[in-house]
Amino acid sequence: MARAYIFPGQGSQAVGMGKDLAAAYAVARTVFDEVDEALHQKLSTLMFEGPEAELTLTANAQPALMATSLAVVRVLEAETGLDLSKDAAFVAGHSLGEYSALAAAGAFSISDAARLLRLRGEAMQKAVPPGQGAMAALLGIDYETGVALAAEAQKEAGYGAVCAIANDNGGGQVVASGTKAAVEQAIAIAKTKGVRRAILLPVSAPFHSVLMQPAAEAMAEALAAVEIKPPKISLVANVTATPVKDPAEIRKLLVAQVTATVRWRESMMFMAAQGVTLFVELGAGKVLTGLVKRIVENANGIGVAVPAEVDAYKAIL
Repeated sequence: MARAYIFPGQGSQAVGMGKDLAAAYAVARTVFDEVDEALHQKLSTLMFEGPEAELTLTANAQPALMATSLAVVRVLEAETGLDLSKDAAFVAGHSLGEYSALAAAGAFSISDAARLLRLRGEAMQKAVPPGQGAMAALLGIDYETGVALAAEAQKEAGYGAVCAIANDNGGGQVVASGTKAAVEQAIAIAKTKGVRRAILLPVSAPFHSVLMQPAAEAMAEALAAVEIKPPKISLVANVTATPVKDPAEIRKLLVAQVTATVRWRESMMFMAAQGVTLFVELGAGKVLTGLVKRIVENANGIGVAVPAEVDAYKAIL
């Protein structure tokens, strides 16, 4: 049974994430200590105790999610003998989850991944002034229809408006991103086209749109200064939905990813077409696990984030 290991993105964070792992496993504590040291911040305390509003800030949520995912990886390595180079057909991550996937596969050190994600979160937040951008979930719609709807909304919103599909999450779920007026126009249009639900998301910036270009430029500079090793296992990239192992190409794709659509549905379908039947989500939440069967009919998904789920993972080996 071929497996892919997948890593969650922003929105999966919650106060208490990683706390039980840290209490149960020394290797998990080591990961959290390494991230705290890299960031010169007790991020682990914020993760374990809150406050939620501070954890949700993009600059905190991104490295926190990576830290939790890598703590799970280290625990599985120690407790089950997990070796991604032998046990995984692919790794993939949703948006910031690509950094988690790459760190898990040995392309980045955990410290470098933490520092890059802190910078990424800060740069994405600064790219657009508060209140000028927005994102909306459109439910019950396929990607092609979403693209057409976003283009119509951008046109109707007028000069300077931006509206594009940021995430193709699969299962009839796409996310629009852009200037606030254009995204609100997309919601209005969606209601006339039979979209099941269209709602503004509680996010602080219009991620994965051209409005993030200043953040892409900041990441290009930062990534140029960081060593990227060939990953032990191919990453299925958000931007292309195809596998990549070359460090130069990975660097290029991570820059492009800031403004490009997260092609998650296509990524999952690609992995399934290569024979993957089990998708293991490593880290906080169960968002990606929930999408598995909605995208790939005969596949299974499991999530590992707490000690009991480590034991459940052992049981399927």
